[in-house]
Amino acid sequence: MQGALPNIISLPYGKAPPLHIQAPSWRQTLRLLARMSGSRMEPAVEAMAVTKSDMKLRTVVQFFKPHHTSSEWRTILWFTIDHPISPDMSNAYKYHGHSINSLPWSYTLSKTPDLLQDAADTALSKVYVIPATDAVPYPMLPITLPNLAIYLQAALDDSRKYVNDSSSGLRKLAKMVQMCYPTNNSDQIPEPTERTGMGGLFKRVMGRNNKANKTGRGGNEDTYELVTPFVPDEWGYYIPRGLLAIWTSRLLEKSNL
Repeated sequence: MQGALPNIISLPYGKAPPLHIQAPSWRQTLRLLARMSGSRMEPAVEAMAVTKSDMKLRTVVQFFKPHHTSSEWRTILWFTIDHPISPDMSNAYKYHGHSINSLPWSYTLSKTPDLLQDAADTALSKVYVIPATDAVPYPMLPITLPNLAIYLQAALDDSRKYVNDSSSGLRKLAKMVQMCYPTNNSDQIPEPTERTGMGGLFKRVMGRNNKANKTGRGGNEDTYELVTPFVPDEWGYYIPRGLLAIWTSRLLEKSNL
């Protein structure tokens, strides 16, 4: 069933498959998230009942080819709420926040999606687990989708600092974007209409400023007369290529970008 992205995306805590958003490219994903000011991710009611501590978002970036003959890479963003590692784990070290190749502990509490394959890189799939760094810590929940776009862009910028450092695994995301989208390196995203929830962490201006909406309507209402590009797909949302292209081009026309 096709439908618009809901204003509130509820994330469960514990034993639940990760939510995912799938789109044709990294850049298009960030641009779309930056414009969805009416939507946010937050812990489900059940999650808030289970734990009273602050809840943080754990994000995994995956680029994949639909089949061996395909020349195009698609982008999937996976999300869970961070979960404390069991104290009796013999290999707990592999789940610590600095690993970029091991799925977070929260991803192991339910069956790993087949497409993720335990974060193993193959000819058809490249995976990067966004770590916590001094520059880019895990974002707190709730988080608006524009602020999520800021976080993802900041993670890429942080990775690019190490692109020529062969000793650092942090460069992997920058290398993935460079390899999978070599002709689309202009990945600046529109400046979000709001930045609440990130505590002023990322102050970098990204892309061109949005012009004021002449209709006076805000949030996701602006997209209803265009298309509704998000299609629920199991526990996630898929953005069809044609719909996203039409939706983005019309937004650009309206914004004079």
